[in-house]
Order: sequence, then structure tokens, then C-alpha cells
Amino acid sequence: MTVKMISVVKNGLHGTVKIPGDKSVSHRSIMFGAMNESGKTVHITNFLESADCLSTVGVMRSLGTKVEKLSDGEMMVTGIGLNGLKEPSTVLDAGNSGTTLRLMMGMLAGRPFLSTFAGDASLSRRPMGRVIVPLSKMGARIVGREKNSRLPITVLPCDDGEKLKAITYDMPMASAQVKSAILLAGLRADGPVTVIEPYTSRDHTERLLSASGVKIEKSRTAVTVYPTERLDVPTEIAVPGDISSAAFWLVAGSIIENSELLLTGVGMNETRTGIVDALKNMGADLTIKNKRISGGEPIADILVRTAKLKATCLTEEIIPRLIDEIPVIAVAALLAEGTTTITGAGELRVKETDRLQAIVDEFNKIAPGHVDGTEEGLIIHGVTDRSKLISAHCKSYDDHRMAMSLAVLGCVCGLSIENADCVNISYPVFYDTLEMLSK
Repeated sequence: MTVKMISVVKNGLHGTVKIPGDKSVSHRSIMFGAMNESGKTVHITNFLESADCLSTVGVMRSLGTKVEKLSDGEMMVTGIGLNGLKEPSTVLDAGNSGTTLRLMMGMLAGRPFLSTFAGDASLSRRPMGRVIVPLSKMGARIVGREKNSRLPITVLPCDDGEKLKAITYDMPMASAQVKSAILLAGLRADGPVTVIEPYTSRDHTERLLSASGVKIEKSRTAVTVYPTERLDVPTEIAVPGDISSAAFWLVAGSIIENSELLLTGVGMNETRTGIVDALKNMGADLTIKNKRISGGEPIADILVRTAKLKATCLTEEIIPRLIDEIPVIAVAALLAEGTTTITGAGELRVKETDRLQAIVDEFNKIAPGHVDGTEEGLIIHGVTDRSKLISAHCKSYDDHRMAMSLAVLGCVCGLSIENADCVNISYPVFYDTLEMLSK
């Protein structure tokens, strides 16, 4: 067990941060590279070499794809075609990665071979029925523990040449992972497949499908994919900086006195920028600079300076655009003036841990009585006197986003974090970067 001590930052955070590659796009770049026309390569730069993304690399190699590391953050994938995946000789290990597992179930649905997935203890507790149900409606045969809802999960073979069925699926909640699994399965269906969300979730899969020559139609919150025989994936994919990683510095730069940070190369996909909208609404001093397009994704640099924050209200409409950022938004809310309410975030109860309960339990160690949990969200009463914050020993619950959020809060009050090295799941150099910025 690793314990990380976070000291109070006395002179602010200063410097420039090159934001590491977007985790969502890194996963998808490897998967799409594998489905590229046989023999054609995809060169990926700014690839996030985190534990989660390397799980995807391992799975794709087990399915017969050649994935080479050229240098740090630089990968080369050689395509084997939409139908070229091979039966794995062993169990596919998704590690801690829900993205790997859910998207790969969509890619492997209806294949003429058997695949079995396993993962770590955390992933084994996470619900997969929400993916298995729509894929089963398409004709895929998928079985798992606890009534086909949890790992280990086996995707059974279908008859060679048999196609999946075209469906229109109304999703009970917005989820990019579930939507992506259905769309990827739809590439090999017998007709167009439509997914309808209550609110639009991140659209990296749709963007890459479109860039690969696949016919995609969008109408409000509905997305339709048309089956195809081939993908012509872009030969170069430059992964934008992950706004979910940038979020920790956006909040840190806002709440730590005398701070000024420039975050470079941040992905500004509008389905992901809820964190920017929320912080601006709270009074954050954010300046968006140098807007540009990279690999079909909008990116920009963001200048953040210390500001006095006020409370906000986040409802289910914006939650899909900032679902992963709720823990660090809770840090901002705890140090803002007034009471912040967050609703429609029940999805956080089935992440790496029950993030809503983790926030309640750990933040109340630092500011007793200031955070209340609800079934679908949080009520956070801002602390007006920071001197009353307690330097506590906190648990990460092996959840990378909890660990980094606690570290940001620790810069104000000082604290220790149990199992702190779980940040390797998405941001291996996080603590080194924090130390560099606080000098």
C-alpha cells in the first residue's frame, strides 16, 4: 500500500502543463487501427500510456493485431480488417478498464469465435448488463456472472457469416461506453442501427467512424450507424490532451492562492467541456486560447488564474459532459461560497468505486458536515474559513479520480492519500507534475 503526503502549497501553482493524451481517444485509436483495411497502418501520437489504455493494447494484440510502440506516446497499429480479428488463445484481461471491456464487447459481438474477458477486482464489481442487454437484442450471445451482468464474461460464437440484427435502442441513461459498444456492433449488422440517448454523451466514436468513411447520421440525441464492409481509418491520429486530466489543474489553479497555469493542447470536444462551463459559471478565471483542430478533434490552450468561486447547480442535462470530473468539481464546490447541488449523477455509484459515497466519506473527514449524499448526487456546503479544514488521512478506494481530487484538495489543507499510486490508471505523471508546478 502506498501513502502519498500532500503538503499545503504556499506560493501558488505556476507553469505550463502539456496535458497527456485523452484516454477515450487513445483507447479508440488502437481499436480503430486494428479494424483498418488489412495491412494499412495507423500512426498514433500523444497516446496515453496509462494502465487502462495499455489494457486495450494487450487485448488487441491477443486478437491478432500488431501494435508497436515506436517511442513514448507514439504507437503504430497495423490493420487486419473489420472481420480480421482472431480467436484469442487465452482469457482477455481488461484490467481496470471499463472502456476496454464495454467497447470490445461491441467489437466482438456476433463473431464466429469465443472470447472470454476478465478484469481486476474493481472492474469485476461494475455492471455490464447495460451493454449486454442491447447487444443481445442484436443477436449476440453473451453470458456472465450474476445473471449476465458481471465479469467474467464470455462472448459466444455465432454462425460464420451470420449478421447481427439492426435495432433502434432507447438508452435509459446517457453513456458513451454503451453507445459506442452498440455502434461498433452495428458495423456488422444487417441494417442501420440507431442509438437514442436522453442527453448526448461524448462522441469520440462517432467522429472516428465518420473519419473512417462510415456513414453516420445524427438527429438531436439519436445516432445511426450504417453497416460497412471496410474502414479507411486516418493514417495519422494525433490524440488531443485529455480534458478530464486538465480538470484537476483547472480546479487547482482556481482554488490555490496566487496560481497561474497554462494548459496546452487540451481537447475541447463540446461533448466533454462541461467542466469548463461549470467552472466559468462558478466564477473561475479561464481564458481559452489558440483554438485549432487536430485529428478531427478541436483543441485549445487554457490559461487559469486564482479566482473566488461561488456555488453552482449541476443537473442531469450537463452531467454526461462532465461525469468523470464530478470528484474534482466537488473540490471546487467545497471551497466555493454557498451551497452547490449536483443531481442526475447516479452513474457515479458504479464507477471504479461508489464515487458519490467516497466523496461524502472522505470530504467530510476534511470538512465535517459539509457534504451530503443523495441517491443521484451531492449537496456541498462551501467552507468559508479554510483554517477550519482538517488535515486528514484519506482513502483513494483505488480510484484514480478520487486520488487526484484529494491531492488537489490537499494543496489547500494538507492530507495523506492511501493507495495513491492508482493515478497510474489515467495520469502516471500527476504527482511529478504537481511537485514541478508548486516549486
